[in-house]
Amino acid sequence: MDNEINTWLYDILNAINEIDSFIGNVSLEIFQGDIRTKRAIERNIEIIGEAMNRILKKDSNINISNARQIVDVRNRIIHGYDTVSDNILWAIVTQYLPILQKEVSSLLHE
Repeated sequence: MDNEINTWLYDILNAINEIDSFIGNVSLEIFQGDIRTKRAIERNIEIIGEAMNRILKKDSNINISNARQIVDVRNRIIHGYDTVSDNILWAIVTQYLPILQKEVSSLLHE
């Protein structure tokens, strides 16, 4: 795989691991009251989205499900920040990032 794409995949994986370190055993209720954790997670999702955007520009056929939606979420956080709810962030972190983590790890080990 291309070196630049590998670098961006590692950026995605590192951002996911950082989010995991922030969340730990935190519940949605605790998350909702922790502005620092929310902002740190938003920032890492922005990084994930930007890295995915760069990957798609270089290889639009990359085998990552929901790749375009990942970029769209990044754009929504940046440009529509007032429309991003805690529940949306929580769903991304708990439901979608584990899938992305597996896909990225798989691509890096090919």
